[in-house]
Amino acid sequence: NNLEQQPRWERWHKCGQCEQNYHGIVACALGWACWKTYLGRPETDEVRGLAMAQLGNGLYEAGRHEEELSVREADLARMRRFGASEDIILIAQGNLATTYSALGRHREALLMQRDVYSGTLRLHGEEHEDTLREACNYADDLVNPQRCEEAKSLLRKTIPVARRVLTDSHEITLKIRCQYAMALHDDHSATLDDFREAVTTL
Repeated sequence: NNLEQQPRWERWHKCGQCEQNYHGIVACALGWACWKTYLGRPETDEVRGLAMAQLGNGLYEAGRHEEELSVREADLARMRRFGASEDIILIAQGNLATTYSALGRHREALLMQRDVYSGTLRLHGEEHEDTLREACNYADDLVNPQRCEEAKSLLRKTIPVARRVLTDSHEITLKIRCQYAMALHDDHSATLDDFREAVTTL
């Protein structure tokens, strides 16, 4: 139902007066209210699935990550059980990767985010905005002293594509350039030329 998924749906995550997204315990309370509203629908119902995702988002906002993990895993299992499209499954995996990261389970987050990036690249190609966004998300997990070479390799390929497709001023392009500068700076083997390149990248 398009009506439920657009203006009416926004009431679960956005203030109708200031049009800002809810945060913290308010987002969590609305996530629970949304889930209870649509819980009685069949498991295959699209809006019920959106309500489960909304509950996960609310729990994330409130920092209740153990509960969020249970919701994210159940949502992903439901999608696989009922044959959701690969696009939708990749979104759910990305949400789960974020949950793993919030719980300090960084290896699991990295492996899942890698799968999300490679799956999105395969589906849409390197110039699609979703692919560039997932490259950015994957790089977030790679930018640390142990994986700087991997991060730099990914970002060197991604920056020119993002600049060409999204332009220099796009949020994703700016974030990717910042990540590349961080990877150059944080590498224990960084040279003076690397530091210079980090500065010019920014």
